[in-house]
Amino acid sequence: MADEIKYEYKTVKTVRGTNGLVISKMQKDGWELVEQAQGTLRSTLDFRRPRKPRPWLLIGTAAAVLVILAVVIGVASALGNGGGKKDESDGATAAASETKPSATPTPTAAESPAVEVITPQDNPAFAALLEADSCDDANLDFATSHEGRTVAFDGSIVNMAPHGDYDTRYDFLLGPGDKGPNTTVGPAFTYEDVNISELKLTGEKTPATVGEGDTFHFVAEVGEFNADQCLFFLEPISTEIR
Repeated sequence: MADEIKYEYKTVKTVRGTNGLVISKMQKDGWELVEQAQGTLRSTLDFRRPRKPRPWLLIGTAAAVLVILAVVIGVASALGNGGGKKDESDGATAAASETKPSATPTPTAAESPAVEVITPQDNPAFAALLEADSCDDANLDFATSHEGRTVAFDGSIVNMAPHGDYDTRYDFLLGPGDKGPNTTVGPAFTYEDVNISELKLTGEKTPATVGEGDTFHFVAEVGEFNADQCLFFLEPISTEIR
C-alpha cells in the first residue's frame, strides 16, 4: 500500500537500573519501545521509528558533484606529475635525515613523569560527572576529552554477573558513593569481562572475592562511553578496600 508506514529498527542492550533512562532518551529521539527482555544483569530493548523518505534528488546531485570532483582531481594530479622527480629527491633527503640517530636520549622509566590521576577533589568536570545521571551528555564529553587518562574515586559495586559462559569472569557495574545496588546518581561505570585478580585488590585485608555492595577506592583508565546503552567503560588499575 502507498500509505503503509515503513519503520527502521534498533536494539539496545542495557544494564539493570538504567532501563528507564535509556528508554526516555530513545523516545526523545523519536523511537518507540516495542519489546523488552529482562536478563540477570542486562536487558534487551527493541525500538522502532518511522523511516524518513530518502531524498533521491539530493543523492543524485551529490553523486554528480563527486564525479566532477574526481575529474578535477585527476587533471590536477596529471599536471602535478612534472614535479615527481623533485618530490622523489626531496623524499630521499628526508628519509636520509630520519635515519640519523637522535641527539636527545630517550628518558628512562625513572626519568618519566608520574601519571596524573584525576580525582573529584581536583577536577571540577569529574566531580560534576559523578553527580550526573548515567545518560547525561557529561558522560560523553568526559569520555571523549579524557580517554586513556587515569581517574580515582570512592565507589561501590552496584551489580556483578558472570560474563558469557564463564564462572570466573564478570561484568561489573560500579557507581560512586557507598550505596551499592541502591545507587541512583552518577555514571554507570562498567568493568567488562574481568576476573577478580584483574581488579588488583589492595588493602590490609584483601578478600578472595567481592560482591554487590562492597565499597572500594577505584583507580581506573577512562575508556569509551556508549551513548545507546548509557554505559561508561573503564579498565581497572587498582581497587583498594575501604
